[in-house]
Amino acid sequence: MAKVSISLDAELVVEVMVLAGIGSPQDAVEAIVRDYVARGHRTEARTGLKEQGLREVDVKPREPEA
Repeated sequence: MAKVSISLDAELVVEVMVLAGIGSPQDAVEAIVRDYVARGHRTEARTGLKEQGLREVDVKPREPEA
């Protein structure tokens, strides 16, 4: 798996470590990112059909406004 290196504010990372209860900065940030992605997938699963309908509406040309 490819790795990416980024710089983050130290205070932000410490806060993530405390909130997640994880002692390693790398593991704490990785856990938060994985949780964010999983939450997005759960949201898509719940709202997938609704969002698909909205996408179809957005594709249609809008009526000219008077």
